[in-house]
Amino acid sequence: MRKEEYQKLVSEYTPKENKWKNAVIAFLVGGLVGFLGQVIVAILQNSFGMETTEACSWLCVIMIFLASLATALGFFDNWVTKCKAGLFLPTTGFAHSVTSAALDYRKDGFITGLGSSFFKLAGSVILYGIISGFFLAILGVIIYG
Repeated sequence: MRKEEYQKLVSEYTPKENKWKNAVIAFLVGGLVGFLGQVIVAILQNSFGMETTEACSWLCVIMIFLASLATALGFFDNWVTKCKAGLFLPTTGFAHSVTSAALDYRKDGFITGLGSSFFKLAGSVILYGIISGFFLAILGVIIYG
């Protein structure tokens, strides 16, 4: 079988995605998650008398906990296949990547499994976030003195 024939066969059997439908679903689910976050912030402010910055910090903790719990219980991957990128907000997506890496290697023990693989997926995000933050800080000092 030639390469062109193989590519034609692969494209014939590859499932087609409706990108517009996926975009609308991601937009709606992302908006719903944002709305839920705003409701949580309002509850924290009204029920517990928190300032906005403190309530937003608690919201991040709650979202990280919920995403990690959903990952540990096996729901998060199923939800992402249905809701597309709407659930991959930076906080929940990062929590999912750390939790899933920890769960994948837990059978290898605490040191060689969990400890060495905890930031396997999220490590590059942390590394490049620190590097880009460093260079942007230098640029800010140069521009603004």
